[in-house]
Amino acid sequence: MHLLMPTNKNIALNFPRFAGFMKIMDRSFGTAPRRTKIDEIVANLHGSYFRVSRKAMVVMCLFLVGVIGYIDYLTGYERPLLLFYLLPISLAAWFDSLLIALGIAVISIAVSLLSDVAAGIPALGFWNAGMALVSYALFAGLLSKLRTLVRELDRRVQDRTVALQREVAERQRLDREIAQVADRERRRLGQDLHDILGQHLTGTALAAQVLKEKLAARSAPEVTEVEKLVHYMEEGIDLARNLARGFFSPELEADGLSVALDGLAENISERFAINCIFHGREPIPVRDSVVATQLYRIAQEAATNAAKHAAAEQIDIRVTMDGSELTLAIEDDGIGFPDELSDSDGLGLRLMRHGAALIGATLSVQRNGRSGTVASCKLRISNHSESDFAI
Repeated sequence: MHLLMPTNKNIALNFPRFAGFMKIMDRSFGTAPRRTKIDEIVANLHGSYFRVSRKAMVVMCLFLVGVIGYIDYLTGYERPLLLFYLLPISLAAWFDSLLIALGIAVISIAVSLLSDVAAGIPALGFWNAGMALVSYALFAGLLSKLRTLVRELDRRVQDRTVALQREVAERQRLDREIAQVADRERRRLGQDLHDILGQHLTGTALAAQVLKEKLAARSAPEVTEVEKLVHYMEEGIDLARNLARGFFSPELEADGLSVALDGLAENISERFAINCIFHGREPIPVRDSVVATQLYRIAQEAATNAAKHAAAEQIDIRVTMDGSELTLAIEDDGIGFPDELSDSDGLGLRLMRHGAALIGATLSVQRNGRSGTVASCKLRISNHSESDFAI
């Protein structure tokens, strides 16, 4: 039983049949206050919504008592309508208070006796009237107790809902904070690989090159081994550079997501000797750094998995806009999405889904026809701003 409970002296009804009558009563005896946010939510959940003042409720109950009393008079004292007086008593007990319900019960008994007198009853049944009053009082008390229990249950549900919402918000905040800390550590590690290790390997390669030239000038037989050493050093420099770009994309902060994805495609092509192309040269309207970073990580993980595990020779990275919805799609012509994932593959997919959930996006990974895989991430960017993801 989901009925909106009254607040102070305001009663909430959701009986559409009484709409016109309640509006008239409300105009006559006072206007209900403006609805709160919770009222709007409950109204959306429970359909028709009307707010009336206590005076309007009392007048409505008295009106119903009068109508029932008049019908009781028309039907004669031989057919009493004591049961029908429970309707206004129930409305008063549920939507107002037990005291008002008891008052309506007393008035109902009085109206019933008056209708019997007007109908020509030879003798008034005060005993029956007393028993009816006791029955009305017990019914109103039970209904009022039930109303209290329902309100308490609703209050507890609302409290639990608020607590759950706070817990979810706190968890999302922690997830965003962890993501930002992890991204900062990636950038630091990438910069260290590029600046420290890269420079060290470059210096070592230059020293080896100088040694090779000296040995070549003396026609020493060790020249061949030193040439191999220089070659290995150059490969190490390229490897360190590729690893650094995997941890950190300087284009993502300097030039935006579009340039970073283009650089990612070039890096994938160089590392795995395949054809990886980014389609979409227009600037991507993503102003939030967390959103841009997570989209970049999703594209990076999907493209790397396609190159390493799916034996793909062609990878296409596309970004399209449909109104306010941004779609990032990574398609490949590899062996297709496996039915059973290994632990490493499953971890990559979980990371992609976690990143999508972190920014409020939806991620789908499925086969692209008979062969290949398409990973699609969809996100509405109209509601995302820098403040939404601020810690």
